[in-house]
Amino acid sequence: MGRSAIVFGGTGYIGVRLAHHLSVNGWDEIILADLKPPTEEVPSGVEYIRCDVRQSIIEQMGERSADWIFNFAAIHREPGHTFREYFDTNLPGARNICEYAELIRCTNLLFTSSIAVYGDIVAPTDEAARTYPDTGYGISKLCAELIHEAWQTGAPGRRLIIVRPGVVYGPGDPGNILRMIRAIQKGIFVMPGDGSVRKSYAYIYGLLDSMEFMMGRSERYLCYNYVEKETETLSELRAEITSELGIQRSRIRVPTPVLVSIARAVQWVSGGRSPIHPVRVRKAAQSTHILPKALIALGFEFQYDFRKSLRHWMSVAPQDFVVGGRVTR
Repeated sequence: MGRSAIVFGGTGYIGVRLAHHLSVNGWDEIILADLKPPTEEVPSGVEYIRCDVRQSIIEQMGERSADWIFNFAAIHREPGHTFREYFDTNLPGARNICEYAELIRCTNLLFTSSIAVYGDIVAPTDEAARTYPDTGYGISKLCAELIHEAWQTGAPGRRLIIVRPGVVYGPGDPGNILRMIRAIQKGIFVMPGDGSVRKSYAYIYGLLDSMEFMMGRSERYLCYNYVEKETETLSELRAEITSELGIQRSRIRVPTPVLVSIARAVQWVSGGRSPIHPVRVRKAAQSTHILPKALIALGFEFQYDFRKSLRHWMSVAPQDFVVGGRVTR
């Protein structure tokens, strides 16, 4: 007998790939609930419903059935939103989704939080670390965790999984990792500082595997970090990209304060339209040394280190690595 899922924020990057993952694994009813319809192909039979999680969900979707509810709905891009916007969406969304789960009597809920709840990450950080979020996004995510936890303890039999992923990357995602790859391919990548900061990232296929693993367990409450292990330095990540793509180019290293000043100038000249932004430069130069200790303790088998994820990515989406009409190799 198949299973059913409602995925809020379902037409985003993680949601669409989860739909493919669930469909391949025999789930027979999958609803993607989001403000915007999918912009890429979804599996046959997957239903899209327009839904604004800031408003009452029962009034928009009616009473549906679901074995699992997934909450991926969030304002998350930094920079790109005012401080208040993170709270205007992420908190009402959490409350309304938990209320909807209660109304339709769904007892299984998975929520994607973020490593941003830890705040400034200097030392290796696992799930036992204190949370000190220092951005609108991180604070709103931690508050949303508490809302979901209140739902879980509100009645017997409810299960809650909270995953705190690092920066997610993979096929079709134009985020930090692909931007770095393309800058390296074009010979314009500039290393902030000496490249010794450690960066924790989450490959999309590994993240989905971890969700499935945790859903298969019996605990009523699980909260875990997801990043690939081992966490590597920015310099090591660059070296693996150049090695896998066969790139031989000189290294350019510039002190972070200088790069931030350059980014400010670029923003001014471009009228704020350039992706080169001071906030992104600072984030690239900050350590995010996250440890997925909970998964390790439970015996999860990590399939991808960074090099393996690159090879897998190139095998399933070689078009992502085409620059100037050809792959760098």
